[in-house]
Amino acid sequence: MASVWWQHGVVYQIYPRSFQDTDGDGVGDLTGIHQRLDYLSWLGIDAIWISPIFPSPMADFGYDVSDYCGIDPLFGSLADFDALVAAAHARNIKVILDFVPNHTSDHHPWFIKSRASRDNPKRDWYIWRDGKAGGAPPNNWVSQFGGPAWTPDAATGQFYLHSFLAQQPDLNWRNPDVRTAMYDALRFWLDRGVDGFRVDVLWLLIKDAALRDNPPNPAYVPAQAGINRFLSLYNADQPETLDVVAEMRAVLDRYSDRVLIGEIYLPLERLVAYYGKDLRGAQLPFNFQLINAAWTAPVVAKLVAEYEAALPPGGWPNWVLGNHDQPRIAARVGAAQARIAAMLLLTLRGTPTMYYADELGLGRVVIPPAAVQDPWEKNEPGLALGRDPSRTPMQWDAGVNAGFSSGPPWLPLDTNYRSDNVEALRGDPASLLTLYRHLLELRRQHTALNSGSFRLVGVEGNVLMYDRVAADERIVVVLNFGDSAQGVSIAEKFSGAAVLASTHTPRHIELGALTLQPNEGLVLLVS
Repeated sequence: MASVWWQHGVVYQIYPRSFQDTDGDGVGDLTGIHQRLDYLSWLGIDAIWISPIFPSPMADFGYDVSDYCGIDPLFGSLADFDALVAAAHARNIKVILDFVPNHTSDHHPWFIKSRASRDNPKRDWYIWRDGKAGGAPPNNWVSQFGGPAWTPDAATGQFYLHSFLAQQPDLNWRNPDVRTAMYDALRFWLDRGVDGFRVDVLWLLIKDAALRDNPPNPAYVPAQAGINRFLSLYNADQPETLDVVAEMRAVLDRYSDRVLIGEIYLPLERLVAYYGKDLRGAQLPFNFQLINAAWTAPVVAKLVAEYEAALPPGGWPNWVLGNHDQPRIAARVGAAQARIAAMLLLTLRGTPTMYYADELGLGRVVIPPAAVQDPWEKNEPGLALGRDPSRTPMQWDAGVNAGFSSGPPWLPLDTNYRSDNVEALRGDPASLLTLYRHLLELRRQHTALNSGSFRLVGVEGNVLMYDRVAADERIVVVLNFGDSAQGVSIAEKFSGAAVLASTHTPRHIELGALTLQPNEGLVLLVS
C-alpha cells in the first residue's frame, strides 16, 4: 500500500451549504457535517474536502472571504469546527479545507484599507491601475463571470482588478507582505489539525507584471462564456506562479502528512508543471480531464494514457468526475453510464475525488428562474452557465425537505428525492449507492486498486479494458461505454471471478472471452 493517506485514500467534497442543516435556516452547517460523519464512514471515504466556511458576505457563497481565520456564523463557530475535526479524526477521516488566495471580499479589512487612499500601506496588497484615455479599463481582461475584470473606484480615481465578481478584488501576489499574511492563515488552520488544503484557482495567482492585453480567441463564438473571448495569456499561469506553489508546499511540509491540492484548469502539459521542481509543488494538481471529455471508450483511453505518460517521475495521479462548478456526472452521461463512471473513477490509478450526492445518481436539478442563486448565471443569463443544479441539498430520506432541513432549503430539491435518497438506496443491493460502497471497499481490500500499477489492455469498440497489478495480485477492469451488448476478447487466457459487476448481476468469466451487457462494467480478480 502507498505510504501516505492522500495517495491510497478517497476524497469526498462537501458543499457545506447543501449537506445537512441543523438549525432550520435552510443552509447546511458544520454541526450537520458532524452529524453525518457516520454515513461517510459507512460509505468508506478517507477524507472530506469542505468548500469555504470562512466569514463572508456570500456574494459568491463563501468564495469572497472577509476573514481567513474564522468561521462564518452561518456555518457555526470555531468550536464547532474543532469538534468536527476531532470527530472526523476519531473515525480516521481527514479534513481538507478550501483555501481562496486569489482574491478577498471587498469587505475584507485589507481591501477597505487598500481603497482608502493611494498612499495607504495596504494599497499595493491589491492590483490598482489608472484607466486608459476616456475612462476605459487598464486592459481588455475579462472577468470569469462575464464583463470587464476592472472596476473603477471614484474615491481614488483608479481601477482595481477582479478576476471574478467586482466584490472579489484580486490580491497582489507579487507583494511579499501578501504572501506572508496568507501563509500565516494556512498555519492558523494547520495548527488546528487541518490535514490539507484545496487551493482555489491556483493557476490565476500571479498576473503579467506589465498587465498586457490578452490576444483575441479566434475560436470564440457568442454562445460561450465571455471569458472565452480572449486567450488567457497574461492573466493566468504565469511562470512565477510555480514559485508561490512551492512556498505554499513548504509551509505544509513543516507539518506531518499534509496535502496540497490545486484547482487548475489548464492543458495537460501545463497542468503537470504544478507538481513542481523535484515534486515540491502541489501533491495533487487536480486533473479535470474526465469532466470535459467525450464519454466514449477510445477518448477516455487516450486521455488516461496521455496523462499517465505526462506525469513527472514519482508524480501521483488523481481523478475528478465533478465538483460544485460543473454539471453532475449523471447529468452529463445519464443514469446507466453513471455506474460506469463510478467504476472508472474508483479503479484508475491515483487519488479519486467524489462529489457529494453523486453516489445517489443525482442529475441536473431544475432550478426555476425565481430560485436562481448563482451570480454567474445572473451575470450571463441565457448561456446555461448556472451552477445551482450541482449544488442542491443532499437527499437523506423521504421526509420533509429530504431530511436536509426543517426549514425551506436555500435551493430546491430534486423532485425524485422521495425515492432517490440515502435511506432508501443504502438498503437496495442494486443501487448506485451500494455500488459506490462496494467499490470503496474493494479499494481498501486490494493493494492492486489503491496503489498498484496501471496498464491499458486496450479498446474494442466502445469497451475499455485495463488492469491494476501489485505483487501477486492482478485485477482487470472492463467497462462498456455503450448502450448495446458487445463481445470482447482478452489476449491472454485466464480464469477470473467477477468480484463486482455494475449491474449487480453475478458473473463468472472463463478462458479469455466475454460478452458485456449494455452499460455494464466488470472488475475481475484474475487467478
